[in-house]
Amino acid sequence: MRPLLTVLFICMLQLFSAQEEEMAYSNGVFNFEENKTQKIFTDWTRVRKEPNVNAQILDSLQTNQQVMVLKRDETILKLGERRANWYKVSYQKGEVASEGYVWGGNLCVGYRNKNGYDFLFGLTKTMDRKDKQFNESFQQNIAAIKVLEGNTLIDEVSFDTGRGEELSFGSFAIESNHKLQNVEMTLRATVSGEACGIAGYSQYVLFKDKKMIALPQLMNVGDADVYYHSEEFIFPNDKGGVPNAFIFKMEEMEKDDRDREKKKRSSKTYLWNGNSYQLK
Repeated sequence: MRPLLTVLFICMLQLFSAQEEEMAYSNGVFNFEENKTQKIFTDWTRVRKEPNVNAQILDSLQTNQQVMVLKRDETILKLGERRANWYKVSYQKGEVASEGYVWGGNLCVGYRNKNGYDFLFGLTKTMDRKDKQFNESFQQNIAAIKVLEGNTLIDEVSFDTGRGEELSFGSFAIESNHKLQNVEMTLRATVSGEACGIAGYSQYVLFKDKKMIALPQLMNVGDADVYYHSEEFIFPNDKGGVPNAFIFKMEEMEKDDRDREKKKRSSKTYLWNGNSYQLK
């Protein structure tokens, strides 16, 4: 664990050094293209006349409302550990077309539709956490995946996600059921950074019977060819997979002063009974 802690410590130093400039840029996951459709992630998202929190409220939008991004304003609002631009959007409610500004942090990082369900991925809030090992407090971003049928929320799962420079990129995908019994499909939400030593996180979620089940989160980080820590799942349909289970695999590599590689590997198996999983 010492190499991993060293890399994470370096990451924290990079984040702290960037705090003086944190109002100058938004988190990359909230950079949305103009003239592209987007969806509202946060219920009761306020639509304002101007791009600031004190501007007149024109309307409020519900989760899954589709909007068209017209323009990204240079004004950035920071809430907790989330930083995002304001966006001028247009949208339709019934026969009425409207325009206004919404904060980018209330938009989906990613969204998908399959089998009549809308799946949305976004960041919801920042929470204070305590690091027991170092006896220090820190702020943790919380993300969520929502599934809706029409405009009705069917289920929602929340999980920790990246902070600061770890939120440079975001992706959201629907995968197969990976041959897991009774699973309809698998969702994968990912956030990552663009600099060395900045961690990336992947969250797998199983969807079955209109319910979502979050798997243990995966973390990957590396520093060029000097060090890396990688985590992955081996599902039944993968090479080396076993029926009714998924395997967690971890590998670490660090080069010593003589440029020799030292590797460490570990694995553990989670059994899947068609409804839930448990460590073997």
